[in-house]
Amino acid sequence: MRLDAVIPTAPSTIGSVVITGLAYDSRAVTPGTLFFCVSGLQHDGHAFAPDAIAAGAVALVVQRPLGLGVPEVIVPSVRAAMAPAAARFHGDPSRRLRVVGITGTNGKTTTAFLVRALMEATGEPCGLLGTVKSVIGGVDREALRTTPEAVDLQADFAAMLQAGDRACAMEVSSHALHLDRADAVHFAAAVFTNLTQDHLDYHGTMEEYFLAKRRLFAPTSADAYPPALSVINLDDPYGRRLAAELPRAVTFGIDQPADYRAIDVVTGVDGARLRLITPAGERSLSLGLRGRFNVANALGALATTHALGGDLDTLAGALARGVQVPGRFQSVDEGQDFAVLVDYAHTPDSLANVLRAARELTSQRVVCVFGAGGDRDRTKRPLMGEFAAQLSEVPIVTSDNPRSEAPEAIITEIMEGARASDRPAAAEAIREVVDRREAIEQAVALARRGDVLVIAGKGHEQGQEFARGEKHPFDDVTVAREALRRRPAMRSGA
Repeated sequence: MRLDAVIPTAPSTIGSVVITGLAYDSRAVTPGTLFFCVSGLQHDGHAFAPDAIAAGAVALVVQRPLGLGVPEVIVPSVRAAMAPAAARFHGDPSRRLRVVGITGTNGKTTTAFLVRALMEATGEPCGLLGTVKSVIGGVDREALRTTPEAVDLQADFAAMLQAGDRACAMEVSSHALHLDRADAVHFAAAVFTNLTQDHLDYHGTMEEYFLAKRRLFAPTSADAYPPALSVINLDDPYGRRLAAELPRAVTFGIDQPADYRAIDVVTGVDGARLRLITPAGERSLSLGLRGRFNVANALGALATTHALGGDLDTLAGALARGVQVPGRFQSVDEGQDFAVLVDYAHTPDSLANVLRAARELTSQRVVCVFGAGGDRDRTKRPLMGEFAAQLSEVPIVTSDNPRSEAPEAIITEIMEGARASDRPAAAEAIREVVDRREAIEQAVALARRGDVLVIAGKGHEQGQEFARGEKHPFDDVTVAREALRRRPAMRSGA
């Protein structure tokens, strides 16, 4: 493809250069590549331009002249230029896909999995892009980030079309929105799940965090398109604020009157039962998903796919059959007489939701293993400690992904909130176990008949992140399963 077809502002003197690929990482350059010199948070892509040229880059997109002997297109923001250029290079694939973007602090992954399942239940092959994995043409791929960089994102859309997909359910992170990755995507629908404290190390304030999420529904970039349909959770105060700005939005909720509402909700160990109210009538519905928060996720997915034209009975039937989402309230069963649930909950609100859901499953104790990530928003750590002390009888504070921080220092900040809890008995019962494997093993050993053990924070993740980018293999589900098998009572067949 000619350079001036990829970037129309390219000077006429270099517009005829033929481009065969796009890259923003010099290690991904092949002969014929157009290289984007992106200025990132840690590295400046301009510094890697010589490496890109050596690997075969035939032109550069830059914010300042480099004079390295290949054509250069100078733009105000290389990052902002990537999305529209990638869309043009791949033939604007999202115009031919029904893309559903899901954003919010919690529930993005589960809602995306549910949207994909419901779309496929209506006979529409649907890809998936998200935190746990990507699915293109029915084939699983590893996910490197929640929302891919624009160059990768548009390539994924094109691959989906090539593989026969006709829709895509994708998580859209606040980082991606702030960094223009989702520009040039034609969203058939955008879903807002909720907004609670997270990522303040990046956004600074909740207001800036909200404004980043808002960009999915009301874009501020000239290269971004508003979604054809907006679907908003009215149980969330930020959702109500957003819906007030979008009078044509489709709404859902449990506690608030909405277009799609769940009433008479009963949750238990086997899932949830509810009465579903929709513009097309009422239905009784059973869900295989546990917890009230998952009822909200299911409502959002159903509201979206029904508003896009899906048959209500078909969609309700698909929800009743159930969808398993890795690391999201995932059960670990080795025949023990107590429940073990692994969940990705790593924010104060999501931890509280999971612990409240666990409380609904038992009249006995809730045991909770949790931590907080290093090099991230520190203000949420004491809040997580406070919620764990309030909502569980046996809280065990451990490491999550400490990254460059000392795990002991992170635990100390969590403990400040735990000791401030208005449940002194729980605050006194809280344990500090730095090693995550040992913490899980202690929790399994402590659990009694009828208890619910929640292992929170890492969910589907397959490793722990330490200083200097080191990642050690670690899977909460596997570690819990191994600990359960070692329990003396389990070995004796109890």
